[in-house]
Amino acid sequence: MKSVTGKNSLIILSGGLDSTTLLYENRDRIALAVTFDYGSNHNLREIACAKRHCERLGIEHIIIPLDFIKKYFHSSLLDGADAVPVGGYDDANMRSTVVPFRNGIMLSIACGLAESRGLTQVLIANHGGDHAIYPDCRPEFINAIDAATQSGTYINVRVVAPYTNISKSDIVRRGAALGIDFADTYSCYCGHERHCGVCGTCTERKEAFRQAGIPDPTEYDS
Repeated sequence: MKSVTGKNSLIILSGGLDSTTLLYENRDRIALAVTFDYGSNHNLREIACAKRHCERLGIEHIIIPLDFIKKYFHSSLLDGADAVPVGGYDDANMRSTVVPFRNGIMLSIACGLAESRGLTQVLIANHGGDHAIYPDCRPEFINAIDAATQSGTYINVRVVAPYTNISKSDIVRRGAALGIDFADTYSCYCGHERHCGVCGTCTERKEAFRQAGIPDPTEYDS
């Protein structure tokens, strides 16, 4: 099947700050947004945000369940809010938040779906701040899987990750310039109604707004 919209891209959209910014930056070429429900503590709140933003932009949005990840994989992101460590991304205990090869699994599915739709690019919003903790966010991984998807698809699907070497504060600046409602994005690893304010991704989110010099609209418990 070939795309009939004239748009060539699929985006992996979590509903968090980074992927939502990527969605708005590339909305004119995105034909489909995909959110993966893998059973994380925060999936449901992220999914709700992703859905709302796609509705605002008139972009097709689908949710693909990956139940096997929660069933068979080990990560504090899958084990409830009490399992999530407190601290920044550079702390050793943050390794417990790694969902093994999550991006690899999601990108593989997304690339197959892209080829089925006649779309030649898959967008993902990993960024420079992820490198220390998450192996499948690093440039080496992105380059390798991009080469693999080109080789493994008839239409040479590319993995496009424009934020790989920039900071989260850079992403905040970009999103703010686009007028994105960051209050309607969700990042907290605990999955509560309000961001906890002390888990790794909350700490990073706070710091990104501070470094960007942009007021943080997020409601935190701490």
